[in-house]
Amino acid sequence: MFKREKKKQETAPKQSWIKKNWSTVLVVSVFVAGLGLLIYPSFADYWNSFHQTRAIMTYSEAVSNMSKEDYEKEINRAKEYNRDLVFEGMNWNMSDSDKEKYESTLNFTGNGIMGYIQIDKIKVTLPIYHGTNESVLQTSIGHIESSSLPVGAYSYDYDEGRVMDPLDGSHCILTGHRGLPSAKLFSNLDRMAEGDIFSLNILGETYTYQVDQIRVVEPSDLSDLEIIPGMDYCTLVTCTPYGINTHRLLVRGHRTTNPQGDLAIIADAVQIDSVYVAPFIAAPIIFVLVLIVLFGNRKPKKGVRR
Repeated sequence: MFKREKKKQETAPKQSWIKKNWSTVLVVSVFVAGLGLLIYPSFADYWNSFHQTRAIMTYSEAVSNMSKEDYEKEINRAKEYNRDLVFEGMNWNMSDSDKEKYESTLNFTGNGIMGYIQIDKIKVTLPIYHGTNESVLQTSIGHIESSSLPVGAYSYDYDEGRVMDPLDGSHCILTGHRGLPSAKLFSNLDRMAEGDIFSLNILGETYTYQVDQIRVVEPSDLSDLEIIPGMDYCTLVTCTPYGINTHRLLVRGHRTTNPQGDLAIIADAVQIDSVYVAPFIAAPIIFVLVLIVLFGNRKPKKGVRR
C-alpha cells in the first residue's frame, strides 16, 4: 500500500507539469516539426549527392578494371548502334526487341549506368542511366532511349574535330528534373548560355560539348531533337517554367575538342557544398535558443522548500 501511494506521488508532478505547460509543449513540438521541414531539402540533397558520387566512383573503378578487349567491344558496339540509328531513324515508339538491344548496349556493369555528366557552370556532376523511369529521374539523369547513345558519331575524328562522313551523325538526349526538394539535378539548367561547356564521361573517355542553341518548346515538339547528318549533338532537357512545368527547356551543344583532356571530376564530386552544411549547424543553435527563451526565465514558486 505504501509503495503504491509513493508511485502515485512520483508520477503526479510529471502529469501536472504537462497539463500546466501544454502550450509550451505544443510550441516546442511545432518548432521541431518546422525545423525538420527546413532541414529536409538540404539533407535529402546531400544524401542523394553522396550516393551519386558513390555511383560515379564505382563506375569509374569498374571502367579502369576493364580489359582492352572488353573496352573495344563495348565502345564499338555503342558506336555501331549510333550508326544504325542514323540510317534507320529515331524510333520514338520502340518495340520490346528494340528496348532489349538498347538496354544491353553500353551497360557493361549491368545496373544501367552509362557514365556521368559534368556541368561546371552550375556545379553539377551526375550519373547517367538508361531510360527515363521515375526511379532514375528522382536521383540521376536519364538518357532518352530513342536517341543516340552518348558516345558520339561513328565517324567523328578527334584530330579534325568533326564528323567525317556527311551522312553520319549523332544526337544524344539527356533529361533531368527541376525543383525536386530531394535533389538539385537540372534545377539550374536555365543558367546555361550559348558558349558554355559541358562534358560526358563514358567508358573513361571525355566527350565535350559547347552550347550553341537554347530553346523553350511544347512537350510534344520533337523537331529540335532529330539527328542532323554531319553533326554530333547532345541536348539537355528539363521542365520549365520552374515549378509550373508546362514547357521543355532544350540546351543543345555541338561536340568540340576537350579543353583539358581527361577531366578529374571525381575529386570535385565528393566536396561538400557549404549550402548543405549551414542548416545542420544553425538548426541545433536555434533549437537551444528557443529552449532558453521558453524555460530559462521561469522562476521557482515562493514558499517551496526542499
